[in-house]
Amino acid sequence: MRRSVLLVIATAACAGTGNSAAPSGESQQASQPQVSLGCQTQPGSQAVAERKSPFDSTRIAIDERIAQVCYGRPAAHGRVIFGEPTSDPAPLVPFGKLWRTGANEPTIIHLPFPATVAGIQLEPGSYSLYTVPGAETWTIVLNRSVSQWGHESRYTQEVEAQEVGRATVPSERLDQHVETFTISSAPTSAGAELVLDWERMRVRIPIVPAT
Repeated sequence: MRRSVLLVIATAACAGTGNSAAPSGESQQASQPQVSLGCQTQPGSQAVAERKSPFDSTRIAIDERIAQVCYGRPAAHGRVIFGEPTSDPAPLVPFGKLWRTGANEPTIIHLPFPATVAGIQLEPGSYSLYTVPGAETWTIVLNRSVSQWGHESRYTQEVEAQEVGRATVPSERLDQHVETFTISSAPTSAGAELVLDWERMRVRIPIVPAT
């Protein structure tokens, strides 16, 4: 019997594309707060209403268990998003390079129950989600550190040392263009999956609760 999976998407009221400036006084130490589903901006960062990339969230419910993803949503605006680093014009997110999987703060998964995400075993907690896009596969990176600014240059050795694991998932080619980066949720027989869509790329990240 398939699990009953409910998807609720809560959207912050701001519009546009791009990244806001990093806040001052950020910390790069691992932060594992009490698990909450609330989405929080970093202290000192740009107000949500002033950001060019909307601050959004996606909730995933598996039976009576609920998790949430908080992320920024950049838009294409005519730019090439994914591609080889040597392509002309140069892509915004080159293949083989670490990506924050959104804009502004790193994308955060709030997980109040044990589960595997892309096959990586996670205890209850909050984790940052990075990816390394590729033409046929993406690398999923899950990290205990959630207090660093999202820009890839802030993924220091101290932050990298907090990685829980990396895993590879296949990517798909979409027939239609997706203007604004979107993370949604879909039910599966084992639990749920996060679905990442942007430009003509789709990636599915399975989430399976521990039994």
